[in-house]
Amino acid sequence: MIKKLDRLILKAFIGPFIATFFITLFVLVMQFFWKYIDDLVGKGLGFADIAELTAYVSTTVIPYSLPISILISSIMTFGNLGESFELVAIKSSGISLMRFMRPILFVSFILSIIAFLISNYVMPVANLRFATMLYDIRVSKPAFDIKEGIFYDKIPGYAIKVGKKEKDGNGIANIIIFENQFVLQDNIIIAEKGKMHISDDKKFLEFDLENGWRYQEKGAYNTTATDYYRLGFKKYKKVFDLSSFNMMKTPDSLFQGSYDMLNVKQLQHATDSINKILNEIKYKRIQKEVNTYFTSSTIFLKGVDTTFLKKIPAKAKNYGATLPDSAKTMAYSKAADKINLIKNALDLLAYDDKQRNYDKRMYHIAWHKKFAFSFACIVLFLIGAPLGSIIRKGGLGMPLVVAVIFFMIFHLLNMFGEKFVRQEIMSPFWGIWLSSLALLPIGIFLVIKAMNDSQLFNNEFYFRFFKSFKSMLRKK
Repeated sequence: MIKKLDRLILKAFIGPFIATFFITLFVLVMQFFWKYIDDLVGKGLGFADIAELTAYVSTTVIPYSLPISILISSIMTFGNLGESFELVAIKSSGISLMRFMRPILFVSFILSIIAFLISNYVMPVANLRFATMLYDIRVSKPAFDIKEGIFYDKIPGYAIKVGKKEKDGNGIANIIIFENQFVLQDNIIIAEKGKMHISDDKKFLEFDLENGWRYQEKGAYNTTATDYYRLGFKKYKKVFDLSSFNMMKTPDSLFQGSYDMLNVKQLQHATDSINKILNEIKYKRIQKEVNTYFTSSTIFLKGVDTTFLKKIPAKAKNYGATLPDSAKTMAYSKAADKINLIKNALDLLAYDDKQRNYDKRMYHIAWHKKFAFSFACIVLFLIGAPLGSIIRKGGLGMPLVVAVIFFMIFHLLNMFGEKFVRQEIMSPFWGIWLSSLALLPIGIFLVIKAMNDSQLFNNEFYFRFFKSFKSMLRKK
């Protein structure tokens, strides 16, 4: 049964939490749109497409929004209660701070479970749908963001370069068009100026060019019997088919193997599969490759008269010294070729091993993230609640500043930890849990200080301390 004290604290907490959660969610979603603005603008997206994409993005950032929302709202809640002296009245009645924090601590624990469930079951599906939809948008009809001085190769079979674009977006100058017909010869069109526009049915891109040349070569590419044409023109119309740029529906299976699209069980299975390959197959493959290249053929004198080998002493110290001058060049050349072949094969195996280890680290990062961000909800509450009771300031002023500072510390530690894991400087556990493990002692320290009515943020306390310190120095 919920007591009146619990209702009081929950009522004071729920409002700031909802407000800060949606504000944080909005900021993170806007950060996404700023990141992918070039891929979205001018793609002809309707309201339904934008709403669907926003829903996917919002779902993926919920586990990141919950910790900072709990931090800010807990500081605001206890700060408001401390500013209105309700916290003092409750403490004076014999109720400890931990008893007062208990209902919000329970809510934070429930929110951490919700964050884990979303991260484990909902977020992989949202990431999969988001990646598929973003891929479809990127390859959909272009916004004709053909930039000045840069080749635009999104239209299949063509590379277009525009030296200058007018402010209206239609006028263009110094145009170069490479037309690849899947042979060695490329047709080239060069024009001084022109206009660019889309056909009325939105299926074609039309270039109305003026004062230029068309260079064309015809004939079989494997012979010298080709014809070369150069045609000058005053006006020329070039039409590009945009049918390949229509919005497609890519199957989700294209991205379903990525670590962001897997839950805990699937990540564990993928990690076990990689470990099996690295531990059981890797060394057998290396031995097999070396044996294949060393024993698959005779020694490096194939095609050379080898009767001189019978005359080599059994205890010859230098094999090269026993070779006749006529055979040395060929033998050394074949030996170098054989060694380079083995080296390339081993380099390929080393690259494959490096890539599998990288994939293994990424799977570990995704696995630990699902638990670490959920645990961060409790850690940041243990920081926010005692901070609010110590600061005793409500609103969005001082509490927001302190919350942003701690969240920046949390975010930077998490970012550096993940980077260290990618670079194999730290293990996945310590790298991903670095932020939570570093802030947990701070939270426990603040709880102890708040329970003892510490004057940690009291200016008068520090003023008296320095005043007594100065007087002590003067006496000495």
